[in-house]
Amino acid sequence: MITPDLESGTKLWHLVKNHDHSDQREGDRGSKMVSEIYLTRLLATKGTLQKFVDDLFETIFSTAHRGSALPLAIKYMFDFLDEQADKHSITDYDVRHTWKSNCLPLRFWVNVIKNPQFVFDIHKNSITDACLSVVAQTFMDSCSTSEHKLGKDSPSNKLLYAKDIPNYKNWVERYYSDISRMPAISDQDMSAYLAEQSRLHLSQFNSMSALHEIYSYIIKYKDEVSPTQTPVNAVMTL
Repeated sequence: MITPDLESGTKLWHLVKNHDHSDQREGDRGSKMVSEIYLTRLLATKGTLQKFVDDLFETIFSTAHRGSALPLAIKYMFDFLDEQADKHSITDYDVRHTWKSNCLPLRFWVNVIKNPQFVFDIHKNSITDACLSVVAQTFMDSCSTSEHKLGKDSPSNKLLYAKDIPNYKNWVERYYSDISRMPAISDQDMSAYLAEQSRLHLSQFNSMSALHEIYSYIIKYKDEVSPTQTPVNAVMTL
């Protein structure tokens, strides 16, 4: 966009509205034109990617349509959170929902969605990063129990999936409900599962490096871990 400047003749504009320009009305008009031009392209891109986003969310928030059995650790962890809620007389559904969202979808999956280079040997450019940020934000909104009030001034990435989020929220609630109805995992079964995973991946990890990370964690939180044990003894106990 170019707009006339009385002093220097012409002035180049970027695609972002220049708030310092003296003629605000002209700036508003130019910014609106850019928004309208790219809105159509934005909606078209969303339509192209919609199936892939739906498939991703359904695979993550499903106990059946995931291609493999639900890991025992997820069931064990969610049951532990429910037990703690019962122990402390927490009956608020939103609290339990938030605990589960914070410990798995928002801690693990959001990082994977936003940073695929953590898992795959790929380069993530700035455009891909911006697109994945929109998907990650939609994912986070789907895990939230609060209602998001949107208006004409809301960010375009929020408006883009506004009609899809209620459906995604239903998937999240169904996922948590389905897991809660699954048979409980005993401590013995969980220990056997972890031992088997350790055996399968024995050559893929450096045990001394992992031990060092645990030691560093205990040094930092030694008082909270066990006031009666030294950090070294605590590590040996683990």
